[in-house]
Amino acid sequence: MPRVAPNRPKRLEDLPNIGKAIAADLRRVGIHQPEQLAKLDPLETFRELSAVMAQRPDPCVLYTLMSVQHFFKTDEVLPWWNFTARGKELLQSTKKQGPSAT
Repeated sequence: MPRVAPNRPKRLEDLPNIGKAIAADLRRVGIHQPEQLAKLDPLETFRELSAVMAQRPDPCVLYTLMSVQHFFKTDEVLPWWNFTARGKELLQSTKKQGPSAT
């Protein structure tokens, strides 16, 4: 279960590494509150964003979502690039497993 920081973010833009552009894209897939994002798998959210965007989102979007998940679990704010290696592993493993893999 995600932990809630004492100064809980009220808007998507209040989350670490989430700026106006990513927040707008998240709203396009029905994510309007930080608590919603806390409950979602970063890779699944990345795939949902792919479906509504004209092109596949940059992989750094996945790393950003992973950093937010880390924040919700630990209250620790880390830059998105700290999640690059693990994000690349996730993307590579799903390529090997095919499109239905999560």
